[in-house]
Amino acid sequence: MCDEFTAGDNHRHLADGISRRRFGAMAGAAGVTLALPSAADAMPVAGRAVSVKTPDGTADAWFVAPSSGKHPGVLMWPDIMGLRPAFQQMARRLAESGYAVLVVNQFYRSTKAPFLAAGESFDQPDVRARIAPWRELLTPAATAADALAFVAFLDAQPQVDLRRGLASTGYCMGGPMAFRTAAARADRVHAVGSFHGAGLVGDAPDAPNKLIASTKADYLVAIAANDDARAPGDKDVLRAAFATAKRPAEVEVYAGAMHGWCPPDSKVYNPPQAERAWARMLALFKTALA
Repeated sequence: MCDEFTAGDNHRHLADGISRRRFGAMAGAAGVTLALPSAADAMPVAGRAVSVKTPDGTADAWFVAPSSGKHPGVLMWPDIMGLRPAFQQMARRLAESGYAVLVVNQFYRSTKAPFLAAGESFDQPDVRARIAPWRELLTPAATAADALAFVAFLDAQPQVDLRRGLASTGYCMGGPMAFRTAAARADRVHAVGSFHGAGLVGDAPDAPNKLIASTKADYLVAIAANDDARAPGDKDVLRAAFATAKRPAEVEVYAGAMHGWCPPDSKVYNPPQAERAWARMLALFKTALA
């Protein structure tokens, strides 16, 4: 989830004495992006700001890839706080492991990124109110159209190996966007990673869980502990959908990891669990994008 209830969960978690000792010095200051470790045997990479034409305008984005050679492409959808230095850092780290990564501003219809000032975060009511109308524009149809444009951009880059499949990853609201990307380009997307994904299960025909059967991807679904507590049946619905569709999937609740635990500028950033999710993502890519 990503709403006022999630914000309350996270505040209570941070108020706990164990959490303060574990995360307070690291993640308590809003707007601080911690440095991620470099990839083992990191490749030299180069990144740049790019513009991507879509049916609804021009999206601002960040593209980073190894400095030489061709590599599998990855489309990264940020969380509700959008494209910002934390996600550029995550994209760079992934590129160091041998991937050509496009991380996008999915709110481009409404604003350029980054759109949060220092100290602002989604747990603040005025920030949620500002983002709410932007979010309403991101309908399933709009997301699918964007996915087509973003995948086409990736495939046009000389650093992307067209002989190998693409991956799509999503964080928070980006989780269902990664699922929709896999459905929109089933021919190209071979791996999907959702991290504390919001709204993966629904009853509508185009709900993310209903799209699984139309995809050809392998999946990693990493679920926050507080998201699971609010909707404990969702993981079972997803597992059943993957089984019915015969899609390989790892669906796991990350104990003690709160919604938003992966980005290094999150107040609930959980380094051990974030590193575990990162390692599982790299393992997925190694097999699904071979």
